[in-house]
Amino acid sequence: MKVRQPILEKISPEFGSSLKVRKHEAYMGDKKPFWHFHPEMELVYVNKGAGKRHIGNHLSYFNNSQLLLIGSNLPHNGFIDRLTVSGSETLIQFKPDFLGDHFFDIPEMEPIKQLFERAKKGIVFGVKTKQKMGKKIEKVPEKEGFKKILVLLEVFHGLAKSDDYTLLNADGFAFEAEPQDSAKIDIVFKHVNQNFKEHISLDEIADKVSMTVPAFCRYFKRVTGKTFTKLVNEYRVVHATKLLSESQMSITDICFECGFNNFSHFNKLFKEFTGKSASKYRGELKLILQ
Repeated sequence: MKVRQPILEKISPEFGSSLKVRKHEAYMGDKKPFWHFHPEMELVYVNKGAGKRHIGNHLSYFNNSQLLLIGSNLPHNGFIDRLTVSGSETLIQFKPDFLGDHFFDIPEMEPIKQLFERAKKGIVFGVKTKQKMGKKIEKVPEKEGFKKILVLLEVFHGLAKSDDYTLLNADGFAFEAEPQDSAKIDIVFKHVNQNFKEHISLDEIADKVSMTVPAFCRYFKRVTGKTFTKLVNEYRVVHATKLLSESQMSITDICFECGFNNFSHFNKLFKEFTGKSASKYRGELKLILQ
């Protein structure tokens, strides 16, 4: 059975370097997020900003900052909805064997090798690790040659020792698709992203990718591991978490603003998705902010 994977993004390191490192201060509006994967691993640090995380089978919203490590060939969408005025994103992309076939096989590198293994599911690090490692990650783009590698190894070592993390695809679901699937999935995600506040019928979405409804339902479940309805509801709940944290709107208004037309259904799905009610979610956010 052949291995099936989504669309390949070609990444070219800088001249004379085995890594691609970039830091930008503002959201690059011309670079629209798209559904892609690459053999390079990706370390992402956003010091101030907010947006959706869509990695493999995982969907959530982050507010303020985030530190992520994404493994080879794990499909994901772009991350930033917006950066705050003083915010920046540092992105480091590298092949797992960028230091040679066996560098990470030596005993001293075992913790980093295990970190790379965990990253296949996508890792998001907690506040403690962000505070400790964020500044060091931001130093990587400033360094040249040998010193860049040394700082990066220190970053890997710090992340490998951290127990302050969550695996984003912990259920072990391996995201697989045919190469042509990636373009279809990208069309679906873009349509949902733009229209989740309205009713999206199965006829409408199946038509977007030129499929019959039964074929689309089977295809979507195979490729994403969830039903289309579940995905739309996840987008709505993720948007609700954004509004709960960033607006003064009432929970009832948020329910209808996110595309739900039934308050008890909204409450049920919100609790299923986040593990708590919308009012508890907002209450806990207020405590954190205080």
